[in-house]
Amino acid sequence: MPALLPTDFYAEILWLGRVIDSAADLRAQPLDLLPLDFEGDALAGHGGHTRASCSRVLAQHPRGTRIANTRQLSLVSAEELEAIADRLGIAEFDPAWVGASIVLRGIPDFTHLPPSSRLQAPDGTTLVIDMENRPCVLPGRVIERQSPGHGKAFKEAAAGRRGVTAWVERPGALKTGDILRLHIPDQPVWSQLDAARGL
Repeated sequence: MPALLPTDFYAEILWLGRVIDSAADLRAQPLDLLPLDFEGDALAGHGGHTRASCSRVLAQHPRGTRIANTRQLSLVSAEELEAIADRLGIAEFDPAWVGASIVLRGIPDFTHLPPSSRLQAPDGTTLVIDMENRPCVLPGRVIERQSPGHGKAFKEAAAGRRGVTAWVERPGALKTGDILRLHIPDQPVWSQLDAARGL
């Protein structure tokens, strides 16, 4: 029995980008075509089968430990970027500022998609959602240079709207205009989730 359910939610790719070295420059360079293999975007700094652990997983691994790379790509929602722009009081939010790999339009509450959901292109290219991509201060520095006076407010404005990280399950190439279908796990929400979170 299939464990993932195809849904009637679809998203159009509006923008593609690549960050070569986020330590040197977090801004993504726009692309027309994004080739993907099992390492993600092989030319991007976040590509690879493994990565060094970061602050997001310090409760599990000392910083710098080699772990599987489930953060190959950064996916954001056009609708959520518009909400961030509104909260910042700017006319438009450039996805390059946050080092986005893919900007999608069409799926509501995108940042809170269930982990292990899939986004699949018509040719079968498939991305697996890992988890919410938490806002941090690094994009704020880029935003401040591009739109002075707005960078410090980014982290709060982007809470719950920063998109998700993902990895490549089935290689292929994505281009702007492609339509991705959402597939979600059929597993119900764990009955002990609130207790585990201390709520």
